[in-house]
Amino acid sequence: MQFDIDEWQRLAREDPPEFERRRQAEIDALIAHAPAEQRERLRALQFRIDLERRRAKTTLAAAVRLQSMMWERFAELREALVALSAGAAVAAPAPRRGARILPFKKRG
Repeated sequence: MQFDIDEWQRLAREDPPEFERRRQAEIDALIAHAPAEQRERLRALQFRIDLERRRAKTTLAAAVRLQSMMWERFAELREALVALSAGAAVAAPAPRRGARILPFKKRG
């Protein structure tokens, strides 16, 4: 893909729905061309990115959320590198905590 930032900026400014359509098409194409064993993980990551973007009230808030995700992952990778450098065995990352679903009674 030839990335023309000026074109993407113009599109985002002048035609946000088309920008979003093309953005999604590029992401889908990138995932489709990734090795098969990485596709599911990439789709899950993109789902989480899209969810964080939707949850944020502003684009700046979305950027902060995504930056936080990146730094969390960076810290995990750094810990693994330090452990490897020290000759220690590297454990698999701890599973993320799940949420408990609370039942609600219907009103009525």
